[in-house]
Amino acid sequence: MTKAFSYLRVSGMSQVEGDGLQRQREKVEAFAVNHGYEIVQEFSDEGVSGTKDHLDRPGLSALMLAMAGNGVRVMLIERADRLARNLMVGEIALEEFRKIEAKVISVDLGADLIVSDEDDPTKKLFRQFLGAIAEWEKTVLVHKLRLARMRIKQQNGKCEGITAFGSKDEEKPIVSRMLELKSKGYTTSMIAAKLNEEGAKTRMNAQWHRTSVIRVIERQKPCGDL
Repeated sequence: MTKAFSYLRVSGMSQVEGDGLQRQREKVEAFAVNHGYEIVQEFSDEGVSGTKDHLDRPGLSALMLAMAGNGVRVMLIERADRLARNLMVGEIALEEFRKIEAKVISVDLGADLIVSDEDDPTKKLFRQFLGAIAEWEKTVLVHKLRLARMRIKQQNGKCEGITAFGSKDEEKPIVSRMLELKSKGYTTSMIAAKLNEEGAKTRMNAQWHRTSVIRVIERQKPCGDL
């Protein structure tokens, strides 16, 4: 069997605490079993935007470093937009994989996203088209969310809906504790560690992580800071 890495990414904390990562994992693992790949390590970025450069993603950066050093030359992802939702970001990342002669296989297409002009210009055009569509979808989504938040603010003066962490009475002390620690100079990683040490839990009764702390703190900002 061909050894491979898997890469998972979700941009929203609701996806982190929901089934986003698990859905991707199941699809990638099913593809690997059916096509003769052995996933030797999984890498992920939780709560990280697909518009961020690969160097700003700890999971993807770690995967690239591991791939460059241990001989694994295949990365499996659920869809092309798990790698990037920005065409330029995606092309830059793919170029890095191309330099070490690696494959980036999108399991929904069953195709290697890394092709050169000489190999198959039609496939490259199709990949770039998918990247452009993903970028457009992201832009539209951000615009819709901004309009929705503006409407909510006009109605009740709040940016977030009732599902935001901190809207329930039992969650408010945790949010207050986060802001208190932040005011004392704690980093988000330190805040997460302190909350876990004190026994505070997320709404899903899980431990806190840096990304989940960041999301809660960002939601405390005024709507104008979007």
